[in-house]
Amino acid sequence: MKGRGGPISLYVHIPFCELKCAYCDFNSYAGLEELMGPYVDAVCREAALWSQAMGRLAVRTLFFGGGTPSLLPIPLMERLLGALGKHFHFLPGCEVTLEANPGTVGLQYLKGLAMLGFNRLSLGVQSFQDDELQALDRLHTARQAEEAFGWAREAGFRSINLDLIYGLPEQPLQRWQATLERAIDLGPDHLSLYALTVEEGTKLAYQVARGLVPPPDDDAQAEMLEWSLERMAAAGYEHYEISNWARPGHRCQHNLAYWECRPYLGLGAGAHSCLPAGDGWVRFWNVYSPRRYIEALAASAGPPADVVAGHVPLSMPQVAGGEVVDLDGAMSEFLIMGLRLSEGVSLEEFRRRFGRELLEAFAGPVTELSDLGLVEERDGRLRLTRRGLLLANEVFVRLL
Repeated sequence: MKGRGGPISLYVHIPFCELKCAYCDFNSYAGLEELMGPYVDAVCREAALWSQAMGRLAVRTLFFGGGTPSLLPIPLMERLLGALGKHFHFLPGCEVTLEANPGTVGLQYLKGLAMLGFNRLSLGVQSFQDDELQALDRLHTARQAEEAFGWAREAGFRSINLDLIYGLPEQPLQRWQATLERAIDLGPDHLSLYALTVEEGTKLAYQVARGLVPPPDDDAQAEMLEWSLERMAAAGYEHYEISNWARPGHRCQHNLAYWECRPYLGLGAGAHSCLPAGDGWVRFWNVYSPRRYIEALAASAGPPADVVAGHVPLSMPQVAGGEVVDLDGAMSEFLIMGLRLSEGVSLEEFRRRFGRELLEAFAGPVTELSDLGLVEERDGRLRLTRRGLLLANEVFVRLL
């Protein structure tokens, strides 16, 4: 494992939140602010472990996700970035993203982030309707979201994403249209538009199961997506992934690493990683509890000998579990993740990576999906059709 491959993408998970949102199934916790200092120390120690085990890896993208990373005070953020810079080599032009919630950031904080080297900001707006924000348990208002965007521009951020959610229970098309129009008026460089899903174990799942709120309407969500496709194109955004649009030059390079199945390393509680192993890769994840994560790193004297020798890193003290993905699994994942991209999957790239012909390896399901009008092969690429985009989950299930 040591020394294999090129640059990686680095993810840092910050699990702290002011309030757990109704729809959220991410590894996040409210009321643990006293752990922020010890947690940052633990992430610094994890970075040191990986450096000891694998050398000073080159990093092409860095992404702070959560949780609410913008709750981390600037001094702690500075300490963490200093450790990352010591143990990893950040390539020139590295994309450095921080997720932030409106209402948790001010102009001075955003200026502090820019001075530390963050060059991309992702604001979790979700809606520009205050009643919808309340229903989602968001603590900010639409006005605060607009203020945060303005402050980010003033602080020097030239690449800003807005996250929005459509298809809320009983949400009419006109309300979604109003939210998206308000977002477009701000002029963000990137927009992520997500259909609301009911995730097991969330407050929303509890409400739906007990009939307190209706489940999302698939037909309404499809109508909203179709309208959004036309509106975003008219506004000059390129639709490059199922849920993501960007102005030219502003695609999220970090997320592209996931969709293109490139190696990534996750630091922090519950963070996931995927590194080369044999003909496929090894996927693994850290312990989810922030307290247990801190304890695991505090008790560690160094990386296990087998990891240093280049073997699968499942014996690292903070790792809770993992799996080795063989050639067949890797081919399937590469195809499914690549079909999320509007450009689809390059047949030549598939051949280069796996030494197989995509249309032969998946002849049965690809023929079936093509006959159904859900995928098409054109210009040396396999991609979703417009109909396939609206039925993407059905496509992916068939390919599995």
